[in-house]
Amino acid sequence: MGEGVSPAGLWGGRFSEKLSPRMQALNRSFSFDCRLAAVDVRASVAYAAALHRSGWLTRNEHEALKRGLATIADEVAEKRFKADPEDEDIHSAVERRLYELTGSVAGKLHTGRSRNDQVATDLRLYVMETADALCGQLRTLQGRIVATAQAHPDLIMPGHTHLQPAQPILFSHWVLSFFWKLQRDRERFRAARRRAAVCPLGSGALAGNSYDLDRDALAEALGFGRASENSLDAVEDRDFVGEFLFAASLTQVHLSSLAETLILWSSDRFSFVRLDQSHCTGSSLMPQKRNPDALELIRGKTGRVLGHLAGLLVALKGLPSGYNRDLQEDKEGLFDTIDTLSVELAVVGEIIERMEMDPVAVAAAQAPGLLATDLADYLVRKGVPFREAHYAVGRLVLASEELGTSIDRLSLSSYQSAHPAFAADIFAVFDVRRSVAQRTSSGGTAPQAVRAQLEHARALLVDCAGDTQSEPGTKGHTG
Repeated sequence: MGEGVSPAGLWGGRFSEKLSPRMQALNRSFSFDCRLAAVDVRASVAYAAALHRSGWLTRNEHEALKRGLATIADEVAEKRFKADPEDEDIHSAVERRLYELTGSVAGKLHTGRSRNDQVATDLRLYVMETADALCGQLRTLQGRIVATAQAHPDLIMPGHTHLQPAQPILFSHWVLSFFWKLQRDRERFRAARRRAAVCPLGSGALAGNSYDLDRDALAEALGFGRASENSLDAVEDRDFVGEFLFAASLTQVHLSSLAETLILWSSDRFSFVRLDQSHCTGSSLMPQKRNPDALELIRGKTGRVLGHLAGLLVALKGLPSGYNRDLQEDKEGLFDTIDTLSVELAVVGEIIERMEMDPVAVAAAQAPGLLATDLADYLVRKGVPFREAHYAVGRLVLASEELGTSIDRLSLSSYQSAHPAFAADIFAVFDVRRSVAQRTSSGGTAPQAVRAQLEHARALLVDCAGDTQSEPGTKGHTG
């Protein structure tokens, strides 16, 4: 383990025997928390500087630790950092390597520091960095959605509710609906990042630090917005992980909804969309198959991501006050969620960019029944109360079904028998472009309303400062 480190581990002399092999396997977390190596070194550099400023490290000791930590940082960045079979976690691995590089002075780095505040600090730094990265990916996907909307400004398609044809809308209006979902996701990740940006370092195991460290300077050096207010809360708080996983879960739900819609639309029953071959697979038996596997995998992973959020909340819900080892369960689900989302966002961006709309199939699906609401609007504009108009049009729909014809082929007398306010101009209603053009309210599907949406969306893509460390309430790090 290196000079100065007890064979019993970082907790040293209290124990005279090693852990049993089975306990070591249960206890060890290096296999997954090794991804915290870079932030662990960053936090250690800042902590060594704080100890030096407070007089607990000489200049030579501080310089030795800085050199050792810089070497470890390079090894991590270049993927040359090697684990030892005895390394319990990434924190003990870094400390063990620091002993190898600097000797006994490495033991001074842990002065006043507990693994409790060390782990909490590392995880917060990692969540902050990851939230920034995911916000960037979300923004990229939003940009592709905007580009797709701009590429199809006039394409009209059936809008659906309950998976039933409802009213005509612009395709651009539909695809932009996911822009706003992803915008809310970005905002949630920003908020999760802001609340993660509270520095626990210097809190010790639970009671605080007795070495007169400047915790505000520590927080600033590491890019946190402020130091934590309560040392006990600081080491046990995993709210920020829960908030991150909640933001990730809603993002996953939105990706799953998009995936399900495109699965349906790419099927022969709809044929609205043709997916690029690079996102489909074939069948080992049926040569004609073109399966939307990428979208199905995204839909399928939703339960897994949501399960990680539920798992964390269950792990937290019964803990007594203070740090408990159950908190080691905060990482595997978090890391898996991050990896899953990161890959999915990249793939969905490609799918959106490369898919092709079929305007012929879309036009063929625009049955006259989509304009039933427009018939009711026609009566309303003639002074008929909407409920009365709705009833009259419902009678017409029923009549067309009984006659086995479409509603636009009913006679004028049929219309007038349903309501006397119908006149010969009623058949002008059966124009999907006219229908779409009338939905001019803010957020509606009329071309000018969609253009306003696009303008707003483009402005949000340009104004992306909140996706980085410059988020209000945090400070840029110098590590």
